[in-house]
Amino acid sequence: MKLGAFSISLNVKDIKASRSFYEKLGFEVFGGDMAENWLIMKNEDTLIGLFQGMFEKNMLTFNPGWDNNVKNLENFPDVRELQRQFKEQGLEIEGEEDENTTGPAYFSLVDPDGNPILFDQHI
Repeated sequence: MKLGAFSISLNVKDIKASRSFYEKLGFEVFGGDMAENWLIMKNEDTLIGLFQGMFEKNMLTFNPGWDNNVKNLENFPDVRELQRQFKEQGLEIEGEEDENTTGPAYFSLVDPDGNPILFDQHI
């Protein structure tokens, strides 16, 4: 099962301080908008998202339809197909998407330890 590009999305208290810290670890700003309190940072193939005031917990994030350079893939499982497969396996979906729609969509799961996992398709 292909889930798409992987990153960790961090709930940060001070995006400027977090940016400075991760830059010292070799990460560079790859995307986002500091004025909107979110940045995507990259170090080789490792992606992290810094998000101030947008959600409660750190979360694992998968982006169906993207590679690790945020390039659109031609062939990928649509987020609604992933949702359907997870539901068939008995997983509880949060923010369920209408399976009759197309285009950008997202849903999330929570693992047995309470860690949120976001599936966020942008195309």
